[in-house]
Amino acid sequence: MPRELFGTDGIRGIPGKYPLDDATLGRLGLALGRHISAGPSAAARPRVLIGRDTRESGPHIAERIAGGLAAAGTEPVSAGVLTTPGVAWLVSREGFAAGVVVSASHNPYHDNGVKLISARGTKFPDAIEERLEEMILSPNGAASAPRGGAGTTAAQIEATLHQDYLAGLRAAVFPGARLAGMKIVLDCANGAASELAPQLFRSLGADVMAINAAPDGRNINAGCGSLHPEGMQKRVAECEVALGVAFDGDADRAIFAAASGRLVDGDGILLVAGRYLQTTGQLKGNVIVGTTMANLGLERALDKTGLKLARTAVGDRYVLEEMQRIGANLGGEQSGHILFLDDATTGDGMLTAVKIASLVSLTRPLDQLVADLKVFPQKIVNVRVKEKPPLDSLPEVSRLLREAESALGNSGRVVVRYSGTEPLARVMIEAEREEDVRRWSSSLADALHAAIGA
Repeated sequence: MPRELFGTDGIRGIPGKYPLDDATLGRLGLALGRHISAGPSAAARPRVLIGRDTRESGPHIAERIAGGLAAAGTEPVSAGVLTTPGVAWLVSREGFAAGVVVSASHNPYHDNGVKLISARGTKFPDAIEERLEEMILSPNGAASAPRGGAGTTAAQIEATLHQDYLAGLRAAVFPGARLAGMKIVLDCANGAASELAPQLFRSLGADVMAINAAPDGRNINAGCGSLHPEGMQKRVAECEVALGVAFDGDADRAIFAAASGRLVDGDGILLVAGRYLQTTGQLKGNVIVGTTMANLGLERALDKTGLKLARTAVGDRYVLEEMQRIGANLGGEQSGHILFLDDATTGDGMLTAVKIASLVSLTRPLDQLVADLKVFPQKIVNVRVKEKPPLDSLPEVSRLLREAESALGNSGRVVVRYSGTEPLARVMIEAEREEDVRRWSSSLADALHAAIGA
């Protein structure tokens, strides 16, 4: 059923406006607190960990949610500025009943959002999010929500939390790897990794050049990070370093640059990590889980080494669900959201960076590791839409989809889908010939705009 609040990655919006207004945030905290307090193994006063990225609206949103949690009888514990995967890691290992992350990930500073994390360190299943949404929107849910004032201040930040998380990341270095002296550029997107990522790699002995690591509340993701890695890419090429990494605002993604400056996205990382885990006997089932957006070049490169790519719908929750279903331990998205399931419960950009840096230390430069990856021309066009009807209910769009799929055959792919977090339809065309990519992406985008464009 369509949901009003939760998308594929939590709740997103503009601070101060529904659904990120004070009243709804208080109800959210209240609903989450009641849900975990009602569980069969709930502690007398369950603890909920709250982390946030560096957006100026983050502290107020966290405070309002904490107020709702406290009103439900739970104990909110503030982790301050911490990455989304850092919250997930701590929740799953340090006895928290749930986690809350205040972040809009790779979006601009004027957006924000709320992600909920279960006691296992994973996102809540759809069914539980639907139940929480019912509680938030229910008139009964509003009755006990905090009213007025500044909300309840979260519990005192536990200073050891960040260090516990960094210790876990240091333990994930591949055995035998030595990062001492390795020159690395880290683009921290002025986000949650701004202090943590440089601290992590320096503690491993790396020679770190940190850029975009001075958040001011409004510069998160602004022309930097995983969506804009050009600055990082340039620094790598100019400064003769071994590796460059660009995170997004909450550091659940990482995009890399090899020593030459060549960009390596999530597809390249899945190839490199998959081959290494295969050679060391650690890759379960000889299968890697990706999404419908994974490049056809990745699938063909994996096939050459006897590895299979299993595709899912776009979204890290769907990647995780498929990994758990088939017993895989490596998966992820082209965006750089990679899951090393033997080490963590969710995609973690800093964990991925540790893995790739240690892998490069043990084997060869990243350029060489991805040398045989032929990336098929691919274009994604976003069309702003006023509604999201089934695609097969749009005659011209359906006709063009069938025509494109027939014309491309086995030499390309067509994916048209709605964004789970924004009012957008996304058209992805992949083909051996650039002209086919331009033709079909333009035709389908025009048809979508004519039918349902905003």
